[in-house]
Amino acid sequence: MKQKLSITVDEKMISLIEELLKDCAYRNKSHVVEMALQKFLEEKNDKLN
Repeated sequence: MKQKLSITVDEKMISLIEELLKDCAYRNKSHVVEMALQKFLEEKNDKLN
């Protein structure tokens, strides 16, 4: 089950996310953030093991 999460990012990051959305590779801003967080956590986990 997904839960809401509130984050604050600077305007430049929002602009970059919106550019990614124009390519239609992601459904929405939440999807972009979720995929980035997933990749970050996987990389951190790989470094720990």
